[in-house]
Amino acid sequence: MSEEITGKVLLVDDEAGLREAVQTYLEDSGFTVEVASNATEGWEKLQLSTPDVLISDIMMPQVDGYEFLQQVREDPRYKSLPVVFLTARGMTSDRIQGYSAGVDAYLPKPFDPEELVAIVTNLIERQEARIPEGGTPPDIAAMAKQIEEIKALLTQKGNIAKTPSPIRIDFTPREQDVLNRVAEGLMNKEIASRLDTSVRNVEKYVSRLFSKTGTNSRTELVRYALEHGLVTDDE
Repeated sequence: MSEEITGKVLLVDDEAGLREAVQTYLEDSGFTVEVASNATEGWEKLQLSTPDVLISDIMMPQVDGYEFLQQVREDPRYKSLPVVFLTARGMTSDRIQGYSAGVDAYLPKPFDPEELVAIVTNLIERQEARIPEGGTPPDIAAMAKQIEEIKALLTQKGNIAKTPSPIRIDFTPREQDVLNRVAEGLMNKEIASRLDTSVRNVEKYVSRLFSKTGTNSRTELVRYALEHGLVTDDE
C-alpha cells in the first residue's frame, strides 16, 4: 500500500499574508509547517528541528535569501537539505544566482500553490531515495550489532533507572510507532512490514527520532527512551 508523502517544512518569508497563505495550503496538503518572518528567526528554528524542506524568500531585510542559503550550506548538517526559493525576482540571472548558491528549486511570485506542493513532494521523495551521506549503504553488520545490544537492554529493562519526571517530546503518532518497534529490537524491514510502509520511510522516522532525542544510534535511542519513559505499550 503506497503512503502519502508528508514531511516537515520550514517557511521563511517576511510577508505575513503570503506566509500565512502558503502555510495554510501546505498544511491542508498534509505537511507540517514551521514559519519564520526573517532569516535570523529561520536559523534559530532550524537549530531546534531540521525540516525535510526549507522554503525561503530572497528579498528579506537585514539578511537576504542568498546570505541565508550560504549560512545553511556552510553548516555540514544542512549541506543536503532541500531548499526552495520564493521570490518576486524572476530574471534568468537571479535564477542562475540561486542555483549557483545551492538552491534546489526556484519559484517566482505569484505562483500556483499546487506547483509548490508538487516541488516539495518531489524534493522529499528524492531525499528519501538518496544513499546516506558518505556514499555508502547502511552498515547492516553494525545495525545487527545494535539490535543485539537492544535485546540485551530489554532483558535488563526493569533495572534501568528512570528519571523522576519523564521528559516530554512531541513525537508524531508514526514516530511513536517506529520508536516502539525499534525498542522491540526489530530491523527496519520488519518495522516497515509491521506498519505497512516502506523501509525508506522507516529510515526517515528513525533519523527524526535520533534528531529529537539527541542520540546517534539505535542502542542509544532505546536506552534514552527507556530511561525517560518514552516507549508505550500499543499492541
